Amino acid sequence: MVLAPQLRQSLEFLQVPALELRALVQQELEQNPTLEELPPDSDRIELEPPLLEPKDEAAKDFGEEYELLAQLDDDWRDYFHTAGPRGGGSQDEQERHQYLLDSITQPESLQEHLRHQLALSGLSTDEAQIGELLIGHIDDDGYLATPLADIAQASGYEITDLEKPLAVVRDFDPVGVGARDLRECLLYQIQREGKAGTPLERIVRDYLAELAAHKYDVIARKCRLPLEEVHAIVHHIAQLDPKPGRRFSADAATYVSPEVFVFPTADGYAVRLNNDPLPHLRISKQYRALMESAQTPQETKQYVMEKIRSGAFLIKSIHQRQRTIGNIATEIVKVQTAFMESGVQALRPLTMQQVAEAVGVHETTVSRAVAGKYMQTPQGIYEMKYFFTPGYRTADGRNVSNKSIKERIHALIQAEPPAKPLSDQALVGRLKDEGFTVARRTVAKYREELKILPSHLRKRG
Repeated sequence: MVLAPQLRQSLEFLQVPALELRALVQQELEQNPTLEELPPDSDRIELEPPLLEPKDEAAKDFGEEYELLAQLDDDWRDYFHTAGPRGGGSQDEQERHQYLLDSITQPESLQEHLRHQLALSGLSTDEAQIGELLIGHIDDDGYLATPLADIAQASGYEITDLEKPLAVVRDFDPVGVGARDLRECLLYQIQREGKAGTPLERIVRDYLAELAAHKYDVIARKCRLPLEEVHAIVHHIAQLDPKPGRRFSADAATYVSPEVFVFPTADGYAVRLNNDPLPHLRISKQYRALMESAQTPQETKQYVMEKIRSGAFLIKSIHQRQRTIGNIATEIVKVQTAFMESGVQALRPLTMQQVAEAVGVHETTVSRAVAGKYMQTPQGIYEMKYFFTPGYRTADGRNVSNKSIKERIHALIQAEPPAKPLSDQALVGRLKDEGFTVARRTVAKYREELKILPSHLRKRG
């Protein structure tokens, strides 16, 4: 299906966060003279009929077309309602499907960031082509894990041809990119700090395995350093970035502005949309009067008609966006009331398909609406898609979300004896005692997602 430009605009408005939406609207304000922005303290976004009593055929035709804009809500919703098949299958399939739905908006990728720097590097055309080839082999963590010999054999270049472009790429931001492994990545960062030849560099170069196993006394003895100095060096190493490419991934830290506020009321919890970042728009009365005037040339009326139509659609799209986000947020709060009161341990399983059915849209609409949007709750600020999670049924028949299981795994590991950390199998047993039947591989996956080391690397003392 080929989407009409106005429908594409509606989809884009639904998808982007409010601050980005304001930038898009600002572009339209610069291009559309019939739109005007009201002061922040004025009434909310308004959409008034631009022609109440059309006085000629052009105005009458536009009046009819304007009435058709009122059908936008239904047409827009119907499109999403029939936009494709619903998710299904096993829990893993649903998680993969939901990940694809959530991956709608993407910031600048690591490869894009590196290519921008490559364009300014001053390399020759041939060297720049090799640089782009190398960038294509750098993974999301920022590592060049493919051996140069393999890249050379596959591309037809000599290894010596790759060395200069690789050295240039390894000098790019983020520091440590293009390294072959963790040791090399950390060494690049240390050298960039001007600390080559120091005990810091030696420990990373020669004793990384001991460092990972927390054998600080062994390192101190072999390097002939006081234990206190080793601890200070370890603290410094902890400030380095082991995966420099991850800052460009979807879960990179960002500054956010909540689009939805959840607050307690006498009857439970209520939802309020944050309309502050959105511009307050209306169709200028000056141009409405121009359309009604018999002295206005027909060509001018035709131009103004198109601009008024475009402006009216934009305002309507903003209304629709806010209404859709509000309906989805209300349904989330209805299901996750226990979370609002008690936190993550009370989070209930919830899928986008459930919310889509309750709101009356397709689940892709829900996915677009929650992408990059945040909700301020009594428990803190959370991304709206955080509340969508598969779940488990406990031995006593309760439904709990996988985030609740993760939270419990984290709590169990936090409370474990340092000298005898819990293995993944031991965690399975603890969870089973609490009524959660979770496979060992699932526990291992959740532990890795929590960025917690295996038990043999957590052992201390």
